[in-house]
Amino acid sequence: MNSRRYSSAHRRLAVNALSDAEPSCYWLDDVDAPDPRDTLTGGDTADLVVVGAGYSGLWTALIAKQRNPERDVVLLEGKTIGWAASGRNGGFCSASLTHGQANGMDWYPRDMPRLERLGRQNLAGIVETIEKFGIDCKLEKSGELRVATMEYQLADIWVDYQRMLDFGDDAVLLDQDAVRAELKSPTFLGAVWSKDKTVMVDPARLCWGLADACEELGVRIYENSWVNSMVREGATMVLTTPTGTVRANKVALGTNAFPSLLKRVRPYVVPVYDYAIATEPLTDDQLASIGWKNRQGVGDSGNLFHYYRLGEDNSILWGGYDVVYHYGGKIDDSFDQRPETFQRLSEHFFETFPQLEDVKFSHTWGGVIDTCSRFFPFYGTGHGGKVAHATGFTGLGVGATRFGAQVMLDLLDGRKTDITELETVRGKPVPFPPEPLRSGVINMTKWSVERADANEGKRNMWLRTLDRFGLGFDS
Repeated sequence: MNSRRYSSAHRRLAVNALSDAEPSCYWLDDVDAPDPRDTLTGGDTADLVVVGAGYSGLWTALIAKQRNPERDVVLLEGKTIGWAASGRNGGFCSASLTHGQANGMDWYPRDMPRLERLGRQNLAGIVETIEKFGIDCKLEKSGELRVATMEYQLADIWVDYQRMLDFGDDAVLLDQDAVRAELKSPTFLGAVWSKDKTVMVDPARLCWGLADACEELGVRIYENSWVNSMVREGATMVLTTPTGTVRANKVALGTNAFPSLLKRVRPYVVPVYDYAIATEPLTDDQLASIGWKNRQGVGDSGNLFHYYRLGEDNSILWGGYDVVYHYGGKIDDSFDQRPETFQRLSEHFFETFPQLEDVKFSHTWGGVIDTCSRFFPFYGTGHGGKVAHATGFTGLGVGATRFGAQVMLDLLDGRKTDITELETVRGKPVPFPPEPLRSGVINMTKWSVERADANEGKRNMWLRTLDRFGLGFDS
């Protein structure tokens, strides 16, 4: 994708393809979506309260019961299961715990061999859970393609490939002909296919299945029960919702992008909006025109990158590129639809797959995710070890949240383990500055990243300065 200059005909094609799209999430627009569970009313007590029923909270509640079936666990969800980032992402479930090997090597190179092994074990545990509980989340063990669309990116892909081999990954380097044999696009110049580090899932169905598994083990789940306050009363934590109260010995926070109930966490994370569109199901002829027989997830290699994959019905989910931050970290449902981003994504889609010019989009959506300056989660406790959090997953939370759940439970149980002693777990990212400086830093970074993509990946002085201080901004 060397140029972003489109003809008026190309722009009209992109706009027309969006004309009948529903402003709703492809995954959540499902006739099999479960009925809402009860709202918390009155009082309840528990050994452990988990706040947030996305992946982070669901994995924490499930593993807590698997470790100790006698532990009384309550899960509080402010809206419904999987309504936020966990139910509306691309469904790329990666073994990486560090937002990719390169990023992990930049931050904690000594930990990386251990983290790579833990990541593989974590992914295997996810697959095992899906199979054990019969979770119908459309699991596909297809791996992921990272494609180069500009010449300079081929060198980056070669470095990634060599690093994958060093870590023992099952990876294949593809030249232009080989990658186009996998997936036909005139923009593809090469790729690396990581075959064993990513599986594809239906993210909403994974949430719903994990909730069912939690209840099967005895977890009590309350939906539409937003936690307004958390205070300590002696040895007990008291969590209050608009219609009820839960008293518990320990609390695990899986709220991620939303303002943490531990205020000390807030400077380290910012909420950003990510967007996606989905096509109508492809016909057999349309699918044949692009190939994609191995159904890999795909990500391109720009700083502003796209991610895309096939759905079960052979629709194409196409997302990413724009990362939007609102002043003051504002979160609002009105931000979930952004027509200018959807048009941009549509234009990029037809640049990548011009043979699909007669395809239309069926859904447009977006939503808030959490990001931190090191691009992968950080951990901590509060209230004398009674509260734990895992925050800042930055787009790879489908898999890494299960690992984060184990960290939180180890911290809450006061266990010193191989995991809790990792420098990665004990360390923290660099906090973001307060407003108005925060918005200035983020906007300057976004502008610089876009310039780098247009300038063969060359990072300007601003980006090099951020690199030196361990600051970043991504989705």
